[in-house]
Amino acid sequence: MTKAIVPRATSFDNDFLGDPTDALRNLFHQALRGAMELEFDQQIGASRYERSEERQDQRNGTRRRRFDTRMGTMDLEVPRPRNGTYFPSFLEPHTRSERAVYALVQEAFICGVSTRKMQKLAEELGITSISKTVVSEYFKELDEEARAFRERPLSGKYPYIFLDAVYEKVRIERTVLSQAVVIAYGVREDGIRELLGLDVVDTESEESWTTFLRGLRERGLTGVRLVTTDAHRGLVNAVAAIFIGAAWQRCKVHFGRNVVDHAPKAHKEKLAAAVHGIFNQPDQETALAAYQSVREQFGATCPKAMQILEDGLSDALTFMAFPREHWSRISSTNQIERINREIRRRTRTIGIFPNIASALRLISMILLEQTEDWHTDKRYMSEESMAQLSLMSSG
Repeated sequence: MTKAIVPRATSFDNDFLGDPTDALRNLFHQALRGAMELEFDQQIGASRYERSEERQDQRNGTRRRRFDTRMGTMDLEVPRPRNGTYFPSFLEPHTRSERAVYALVQEAFICGVSTRKMQKLAEELGITSISKTVVSEYFKELDEEARAFRERPLSGKYPYIFLDAVYEKVRIERTVLSQAVVIAYGVREDGIRELLGLDVVDTESEESWTTFLRGLRERGLTGVRLVTTDAHRGLVNAVAAIFIGAAWQRCKVHFGRNVVDHAPKAHKEKLAAAVHGIFNQPDQETALAAYQSVREQFGATCPKAMQILEDGLSDALTFMAFPREHWSRISSTNQIERINREIRRRTRTIGIFPNIASALRLISMILLEQTEDWHTDKRYMSEESMAQLSLMSSG
């Protein structure tokens, strides 16, 4: 009988000698790696080790990125350019925050706080079974990444900072309480904005804000020229205590609404337009002249509103002492409000967080992604205008 000849197995063949699922995973992983290399080569204009006149960038190692798929979790080595950024087209830009939501839903079930709403969200996310081990692994990775982001050293100067808070419902010892998520954003001296820090506190007291701001300073926050906030008394006092020498800008939008809210209904529309006109003047002198005109026009019909306008106008016009190009950016907290709406949109599906850690985890991931987007977007303020601010400071 002729003996059958069996070909020697190659490394490729070995992929199919074990679990077929592992073989498919390996092939899929190779395909993803090939797709990244092709995309990356096209972006920088040259292949690995290739000399090309079309080359626009150089390779600068890789960064590890976790990719959750139906075949399991894969660790990808994503190429990095020396200048600029590269993000694989097949990865979702908000993977981390979505994973945070995924873990949060599982945590809610484990803690026994599941609801019909949470069940529906779980089904939409494709959660069919709950494993405490899987949840623990998610938490370990996400919490470490979020902690490192929140506690990172702050280097360089941040001339402008913005402070605000959003409120979320959190279960604490079987009781659902409203907790304040205090958030600080900053604009660096190169004109790029980023999240500086966040924390969850019982309430927006002067003490809680002071502790939070002191922590920012201890991490290296320096060079603060202007702080923009609403008129919360505890927050304003904390800013004055921690950022000695910095100016305070009262959000002109909140201030204007407060003025109009205290006017009779018949005069609200015209008064709102008149107050808006004050802030549209080219300098403080003409703004004060416009204020006098508004006071003469509405003094008799809106006395309470005029008193509020008089008491707070100087703090709402602080922005006019800074470069004109920055006025629309620093005169209000509107930019923060947009981010707050995104946070609420993402947390609204949760309803009630099972604990403080889960709220901090998810919101940290959302803001980490936002900061990464800012770092790759166009500068929030131009280098030329920031240089002008620096000259004003030295002058």
